[in-house]
Amino acid sequence: MSERVCLVHYHEIGLKGKNRATFENRLLGNLNHALRGLGLKKVRRISGHLLVESEDGNATPQMARAIAQVPGVARVSLAYRCSQDEEEYCNAAVHALAEVDAPWETFKVHARRSATNYERHSLDMNRLVGSVLCEAFPAKVVKMHKPDVTVVVHAVQGDVYVYTDTGPGVGGLPVGTAGKVVPLFSSGFDSPVATWMVGRRGAICVPVHFSGRPMTSDASEWLCQDLVEALAPAGIIGRMYVVPFGERQREISLKVPQSLRVIMYRRVMFAVGEQIARIEGAKALVTGESLGQVASQTLDNIAAADEMCSMPVLRPLIGSDKQEIMRRAEQIGTHEISSQDAPDCCTLFMPRRPETHARMREVHEAWDMIDHDEIIEQLVRDVEYVDYDQCPSYRPPRELRARHKELAPAEW
Repeated sequence: MSERVCLVHYHEIGLKGKNRATFENRLLGNLNHALRGLGLKKVRRISGHLLVESEDGNATPQMARAIAQVPGVARVSLAYRCSQDEEEYCNAAVHALAEVDAPWETFKVHARRSATNYERHSLDMNRLVGSVLCEAFPAKVVKMHKPDVTVVVHAVQGDVYVYTDTGPGVGGLPVGTAGKVVPLFSSGFDSPVATWMVGRRGAICVPVHFSGRPMTSDASEWLCQDLVEALAPAGIIGRMYVVPFGERQREISLKVPQSLRVIMYRRVMFAVGEQIARIEGAKALVTGESLGQVASQTLDNIAAADEMCSMPVLRPLIGSDKQEIMRRAEQIGTHEISSQDAPDCCTLFMPRRPETHARMREVHEAWDMIDHDEIIEQLVRDVEYVDYDQCPSYRPPRELRARHKELAPAEW
């Protein structure tokens, strides 16, 4: 029988013109990384697609599912690769249709010919394969519009690929084609989803988590590590930074008006995040803010935090409501982890009535009540990190060498 392979389809990459090869090669490298340990033989470019071959010549649904989670993949098809021999690819079409799991009554054949060295026209291929399938499945009905199953027969570069099983990918662009960003990362629902969304657009993500330690436990740090692991199939995260923020939060809470505490916390977070971003060579911060969702996410309070940052701040969830965010969390596998409660800096020293529409004059007065430069410098100096072997495009900076001992792998 013919070899089973995975045929990778993309959309946006095909529109990149002269830069298309750069995006294809980046996606090829990311797929090689994502398929380690799954019996991968090689990934190579063919006309308009990437071809994934397994060592035993029998690509599996598990490989197809792993491929579908890699940004840049629009669809993935578990296909039979045949020669241009008509009997071989007709037999493959019979096998492909017989393997359809869901109940079906109608089908059609969609033949394409990208190989100019193949003499049969696509219409002739349609008739040939269709007649064979009608003989093999006499009780089934050919239906040209909205059939239950479509059998694709694609002649390209000397081979013919036959498949019915096509699953959707996450789409977007390959990670590593859009630079590096630093998400402000918590164990809640919003920031992991925001991180995934910018990673899906090709950005390498280096999240920074502000922990309430030592005023709280380190539970939020472990949950954040679990979230990073849940996002591993997408290959978007190379390193996570952890900033022990608890003592400095307490200091801030004792010196500034209660209603402005959260704004002061966020101004410090943005300033520390930007310094880490500059060390990393990142071009933007990312937050999980949704307009008006909580007190700190009104336009006035967003502006008060943005004042601390001279680089762009990306907010991919700004127009989303909580239900939309939670549905996306379920889709990417972070919902269950984010549902767990853990004390962190977001719940530490919270005011009873936080300011919802801060005036910049009052914000500046409160800001001058604390030694903000020393606080920011100390937090950057004490930052810890954990590296992850997920993102082949990530290159660590030479600075910030303090590894996080508790979350570190055993070999450290």
